[in-house]
Amino acid sequence: MKPLFALVDCNNFYVSCERLFRPDLGKKPVVVLSNNDGCIISRSDEAKALGIKMGAPLFLVHDLLKKEGVHIFSSNYELYGDLSFRVTETLRQFTPQIEIYSIDESFLDLTKYFFLNLKIYAENLRNTVRKNTGIPVSVGISYTKTLAKIANRLAKKSEKAGGVLVLTDERHIDAALKRTAIEDVWGVGRQYAKFFRASGIYTAHDLKNAQDAWIQKHGTVVMRRTVQELRGISCLDIELMQPDKKGICTSRSFGKSVTNLGALQEAIAIYASSCAKKLRKQKSCAKVLKVFVKTNKYADTLQYFNSKEIILPTASNSDLELVKYATKALNEIYKEGYLYKKAGVIVTELMPESNVQLNLLDTTDHLKHNNLMAAIDEITRKLGKNAVTIAQQGTKESKDWHPIKEYVSPCYTTRLKDILTIHI
Repeated sequence: MKPLFALVDCNNFYVSCERLFRPDLGKKPVVVLSNNDGCIISRSDEAKALGIKMGAPLFLVHDLLKKEGVHIFSSNYELYGDLSFRVTETLRQFTPQIEIYSIDESFLDLTKYFFLNLKIYAENLRNTVRKNTGIPVSVGISYTKTLAKIANRLAKKSEKAGGVLVLTDERHIDAALKRTAIEDVWGVGRQYAKFFRASGIYTAHDLKNAQDAWIQKHGTVVMRRTVQELRGISCLDIELMQPDKKGICTSRSFGKSVTNLGALQEAIAIYASSCAKKLRKQKSCAKVLKVFVKTNKYADTLQYFNSKEIILPTASNSDLELVKYATKALNEIYKEGYLYKKAGVIVTELMPESNVQLNLLDTTDHLKHNNLMAAIDEITRKLGKNAVTIAQQGTKESKDWHPIKEYVSPCYTTRLKDILTIHI
């Protein structure tokens, strides 16, 4: 039995999340911006039709957006993450064999459902996701992940497909590959695409039919695998379990440059606390913590970059411990007279909580810390993010260094104060 995969991809996901609570924007041009309202990272079809490019800096296209009446939103990852979770939970109703590939994409293993009418199955899935979450999705189905990616891309672009494309017939697969430019093949980067074009390979169909000896000579292991996948030979399985991260980094560029140590300490405390929560989520502890600070390399100002790494006495995932050592590291590298634009905390040498060995010279009561963190996590689960914070993280009013979010929408689904009010 040949494997069968589906790729479910949310259409213009960030824009769709914003439109969900603003139905008046249904047919209007909408864009979503990156951190600090820097660049465009999501566009509605109407915005694409205006020629607005992905990644375009806001300051370069602001006049065009204003002229064309484009609605602008700052990125709201709390909202997007929650809606992504809801989409994923709906997909689990159709199969437990699911791999969360990104915030807006998931692979499904449909091998056991080969006997079904796959188009009807996919249309039912698509309609159910829309009904349960309000998010539109496209579905591509084929024998390999790479072919499912191609099917999904064409399902989005073809009005005839209606958001669903099943590629299980060889003639249809070849037709789809001929319509797919080489740079649009999953796993083919920009540089490789240039090389392929210079070698006379312009489409996915050309790559599929390339001579084995030529692929063996010029292709990497990843590229040889991609060719096999284009030929309908599955080389990539569904990854049901997300592998634990080997390192965690939390960093941000500041909305305004920071000069004083107090503001940097607030930021570092927030980032260290975030790392701790991510560690607890995957039931890991970190043995090494690193803090870095940097100025804006694009500005005509004094430049400075430095970092400090600390080996913890005992591997930890406690907010209190990580904030303490992160602050210590920051104090050692901070210098007056610089305009700091970015800072971050990185934790490495991760290990399972159950493998942590205590240090006889460490006087910290780790059991007390563990119980406290468990209580904080439970309060957060019930009352929402930042229900309990460390005092060093400061207050919301004190954070003028926070990333710029001039156009941010409310967190409708995760914060009680932001619940949508409907006037009847």
